[in-house]
Amino acid sequence: MRFLRGDDGQGLVEYALVLVLVAVVVIAILALLGPSISEWFSNAGAWFQQLLSG
Repeated sequence: MRFLRGDDGQGLVEYALVLVLVAVVVIAILALLGPSISEWFSNAGAWFQQLLSG
């Protein structure tokens, strides 16, 4: 009986673990680089505002 082996769920668990690992890495990167990214977007916004106004 195939449904008693339980091999199908193993792949799903592995994909879930990889997804959780990727999410943790992305959150860590955003936490470390958040202020720099915010500053970059502020500078880009100011540059576009200057470009459009003048």
